[in-house]
Amino acid sequence: MTNPFFETENNKVPAGLQAGYFQSADGFELRYAFCPYAEDTPRNGTVILLHGRNEAFEKYYETISDLNRRGFCVATMDWRGQGGSFRILKDAARGYVRKFSDYRSDFEIFLKTIIMPDCPPPYYILAHSTGALIALQSHEMLQSRIRRMVLVSPFLGLARSIFSDRQLRPLATLLASSGFGSRYAGKVPLQLPPESFDGNPLTHDQTRYLRNAAITREHPQLGIAGPTIRWLAQTLNAIHSINNQQFYENFAIPTLFIVPGADRVVDGKAAMRLAEKLRSASLITIDGARHELLQESDFYREQVWAAFDAFIPGSNAPEQNTEPALIEA
Repeated sequence: MTNPFFETENNKVPAGLQAGYFQSADGFELRYAFCPYAEDTPRNGTVILLHGRNEAFEKYYETISDLNRRGFCVATMDWRGQGGSFRILKDAARGYVRKFSDYRSDFEIFLKTIIMPDCPPPYYILAHSTGALIALQSHEMLQSRIRRMVLVSPFLGLARSIFSDRQLRPLATLLASSGFGSRYAGKVPLQLPPESFDGNPLTHDQTRYLRNAAITREHPQLGIAGPTIRWLAQTLNAIHSINNQQFYENFAIPTLFIVPGADRVVDGKAAMRLAEKLRSASLITIDGARHELLQESDFYREQVWAAFDAFIPGSNAPEQNTEPALIEA
């Protein structure tokens, strides 16, 4: 079995990180990581960190350390088909999922077999992009287990497309059911993160951008390319499934939506509309920020952490300097 986690010169493994694998209901190996309490910090419970599409938990070493300093254990996993988890297609670069509900099933097994036996309560969720959508889809399973959720840049619609989500969803579903599901959802697949920082839609912070690009450059087995038609169809159908009155009335987990004001990847207005309809939700918009708020420059990240600290009980901003290591040109 391969090394359960990786590091680069500017992205070192957090102290105490443990990693391993658990098995999905359909027999796939999925990778997870757990980082216990840091020394000399409060004991505030566990934050379950759910990341987005084409991400591995190595990208969140800095976030894990930030949470440790706030007095939290951290548990995270790589979704099926990406990161260090099992790849479903022979072409491992294609972003693919058979059913979006597979993500929810994997998350439930992770919660029951890894988090609840080994991680101290109370439990909170910090989720980014597609991870936020999975958390929302899992709300019925989570309501008696999770105290609060913070959803950052939630994927509830595409920011830019020739077609609207309403037009694209039936088209992608038809193509997927007609045998085209494993094809890329676009003319040219999105490649692994490039070295060029200029014009990127993810972050204003060049140091963090280059740090993250180095992860998949040095460990390419962690990265994937663009989404397939089936992934797109399943994800758009999952979004559609939570936009109804029954979901609005049944959703009861106190949730904070944090939306970047300059998101060019997902539709921030869709998150605003959903937050308005949920009685237990509140929303903060961070003007000017790009999609990857947890990878953004300190000016934006500090606003995210201030909102997190105010919303999650027991969380206190650490005194340590958390700026990332500089990368020499």
